[in-house]
Amino acid sequence: MVKIQKQNFSIKQICESGQCFRLNPVEKQKYSVIAFGKYLLLEETEKEIRFYCSQEEYDSLWFDYFDLKTNYSRFIKSIPNQDRYLIQAATFGAGIRILKQEVWEMIVSFIISQQNNIKRIKKSIELLCQKFGEKKYFENIVYYAFPSAETLAQATQEELNQCNLGYRSKYILKTAQSIVKKEMDITVLKNMSYEQAKTELMKLYGVGKKVADCICLFGLHQLEAFPIDTHIKKVLETNYQNQFPFESFQGYEGVIQQYIFYYDLKNTVKIS
Repeated sequence: MVKIQKQNFSIKQICESGQCFRLNPVEKQKYSVIAFGKYLLLEETEKEIRFYCSQEEYDSLWFDYFDLKTNYSRFIKSIPNQDRYLIQAATFGAGIRILKQEVWEMIVSFIISQQNNIKRIKKSIELLCQKFGEKKYFENIVYYAFPSAETLAQATQEELNQCNLGYRSKYILKTAQSIVKKEMDITVLKNMSYEQAKTELMKLYGVGKKVADCICLFGLHQLEAFPIDTHIKKVLETNYQNQFPFESFQGYEGVIQQYIFYYDLKNTVKIS
């Protein structure tokens, strides 16, 4: 087990922030995440986060996955005092971090996310993994790795439909086939600028501007990506009259986006 101090790091908030669909609560204060073929059990207490893995696995995978080298408090401190809405949103979601997830998984996940909600997205992804992913074990727990592009490219649309994907089945099938045929090399995306990667991703079938931004932010860790969905659009219109000061947060716009998204999604705190 590895223990770290809890500083701008809440598993619960990350779990509920809509960026990762295989991070789930398993019991009180405990969560599981499946990423890069590995299964991790975490526990969140008042003062610390506990990783139920070896120090070696933590150092080689989870430290980077949870972006633990980044000081997120500086993002919050950069928000102007006069921006009451954003101060409250960032304070409310101060435990959110941008995960460094696998690019292929993010492509499929956010194609599935279109006109969907988090609960249904999670269910579809789990069905997809159970049907097409490699069966693995963590102690006495059975879990499934995320299926490869090669595996999904060989599936039929009817088989994909069984995962509650609806019209998204054809998007996933054509995208997987495109990648297998090397019509796009997703391994080079990490070497591209945000704008280059976004443009390249939008060549994939079923990937529009918002989905491409989500992939850039949550898969390529390009923090300048700022996905705009219905939650964000509403906030930009209502609180900023579509004059959001993006220039104030250059290089980490996506972190600010997550604070806004989570705050609006939870809709718990009312602005007085």
